[in-house]
Amino acid sequence: MKKNKLLFMTVLGLLLLVLAACGGEETSDTDSSTGDSSEGATTDMDYLSLVTGGTQGTYYALGGTFADLISDETGIKTTAEVSQASAANANALKAGDAEIAFLQTDIAYYAKNGELMFDGQAVEDLVAIGGLYPETIHLVTTAKSGIKSFDDLKGKKVSVGAPGSGTYANAEQLLEIHGLTMDDIEAQNLDFGESTDGLTTGQIDAAFITAGYPTAAVEALGATTDVVIVPVEADKAEALIEKYPYYAVDTIPAGTYGLESEVPTVSVLAMIAVKSDLPDDVAYGIAKAIYGNTDKISHAKGEFIKTETALDGIGIDVHPGAQKYFDEQQ
Repeated sequence: MKKNKLLFMTVLGLLLLVLAACGGEETSDTDSSTGDSSEGATTDMDYLSLVTGGTQGTYYALGGTFADLISDETGIKTTAEVSQASAANANALKAGDAEIAFLQTDIAYYAKNGELMFDGQAVEDLVAIGGLYPETIHLVTTAKSGIKSFDDLKGKKVSVGAPGSGTYANAEQLLEIHGLTMDDIEAQNLDFGESTDGLTTGQIDAAFITAGYPTAAVEALGATTDVVIVPVEADKAEALIEKYPYYAVDTIPAGTYGLESEVPTVSVLAMIAVKSDLPDDVAYGIAKAIYGNTDKISHAKGEFIKTETALDGIGIDVHPGAQKYFDEQQ
């Protein structure tokens, strides 16, 4: 009887020890889970929208590749979206309709400081991930138009992009440097594809297109007609840069769009921007995805996207997460 009682007490004791151990493990798991949740707050993000530009522009061409790279690096599904480009993209960030945006550096500066088309509507929390490549200002026309200089634009139908767009601002400033205004031309507010279609059919005479060369819209035009790029001569480029220092001298090489010789022009810089409240590790992942995988960018502009020049000429603050990535590469 005593043996049975002793056996019962022994079994009961072991059972209590097991239950206590299980209880301790359960408490430990709960604490660990809570800790993981607080440390990995960014795991709540399951989608990122990357706003680009029109389907025939360089932004859109690069956007799909960037979205795939960001998805792979961060584990957050990222989709490239068609948009009206720079100015609209800055507004999309401000409204919370996108998390990542292609911008021109000049437009980013205006947005951050509430100037020109952002007068009274500054995007104060706009920050950079990094710069990408020169965005060349093309003044495109055809051989049959007879337009060879900016002076020849007077009274002509010229596409200048949507009001408030980066292209519109570039057109307005270049016209200004050449002693012209929008009142001197018949301004048409067309996107890149509509512009080249209009040049093909003769509905317009010339078009401003701000995009990294070669851009698909102008290449498509060159397949059916003789493309002419109106030059920005050195003295005019110098005057433009003196007044608007975010421009740089640029050249469209011979052979591009079937050109027989190189054409002098100017450019701004393309960049990737986000808002400052984007979690640091997501911004870090975006920077790593793009600048750490440039060998996977097949577009011709991929050769300009480099870690060592990513912060040159940005003009606005860099997101701390992206800055961390670049600091690690030094």
